[in-house]
Amino acid sequence: MISFRLGVDDLADTRFAISPLGELMESLRVLRAPGLHPLHRGWRRTALAALAPADLPLLSALVGPTLALPDFLTPRPTAPAPSLDEELTVVRATPPETVRRDLCAAHAPRPLPGVLRQAAEPGDGPVLELLDTLCSLLRRYWQRTLLPYWPRIRLVLEADITHRAGQLATGGARSLFSALHPNLDWRNGVLTVDKMIGRHAVEGAGRGLRLVPSVFAHKPAPPISAEVPPMLAYPGRGTATLWEPRPAPDGSALTALLGAPRTTLLRLLAEPLPTVELARRLGVTPSAVSQHLRVLDATGLVTRARDGRRVLYRRSALAERLVSD
Repeated sequence: MISFRLGVDDLADTRFAISPLGELMESLRVLRAPGLHPLHRGWRRTALAALAPADLPLLSALVGPTLALPDFLTPRPTAPAPSLDEELTVVRATPPETVRRDLCAAHAPRPLPGVLRQAAEPGDGPVLELLDTLCSLLRRYWQRTLLPYWPRIRLVLEADITHRAGQLATGGARSLFSALHPNLDWRNGVLTVDKMIGRHAVEGAGRGLRLVPSVFAHKPAPPISAEVPPMLAYPGRGTATLWEPRPAPDGSALTALLGAPRTTLLRLLAEPLPTVELARRLGVTPSAVSQHLRVLDATGLVTRARDGRRVLYRRSALAERLVSD
């Protein structure tokens, strides 16, 4: 069990962030343990086919035998949505002793695998050389396996953050944490992460909490070191729809009247949805969705309701009759 003791200042500085490098590292768990990630079987097959065979041993070694990840390869985001290159710059600046510590911690109690033994050699030179190799390898892995899907993944993560921010705004920290995952418990100022191999407590000490949604995480994943400020990767909402095909073109009379994009929107709006989620499902930008929603709202075909910071749209009674005809 790992716990974070969060004071008033920590709660006031609880922020969400999207981490490309964090998502990359979580995806390596999918390669190592496919049974825990059935939703991503198709992506896993494609990713393995895209990788150079020589890269796989070192990539696999970055995930420990208990699926632990080295903390220095999942740096705490300092911005809401850093780029991969910005995060790799942080990784390259990691002190050699931290690289050694984190790699050994991820593989404990076993020794480092052969492809990482360089980290155990005396002096800083071998570790710095390994660090450079790792950064180049991770960028190459990103370009081959994740970059083509990143716009789709990012929309899922943005939709999750929008939903969670609404929970925090309307229900406070208790509502937010209770909905993130069953393994989380919030009481008396302490956020507890259950079913963890690690056993330590982290004091927030005014450093705040970073919450990082992930489409590849199957359960909450805090840092393995007690020295890292409070951070938690967690499974994002909507992952089950990530690989769904986009809606097929509609050839009905309603499409001839409204056009395909607006007809598709109305069919999706059988339930209340925010703009970001609609954009994710359609594979377009939120601004494009907003333009269509303004027209549908002006003609009485959708209704709007505010949920915290979000605006939820749903088709109106008139639109219900049009869609059902």
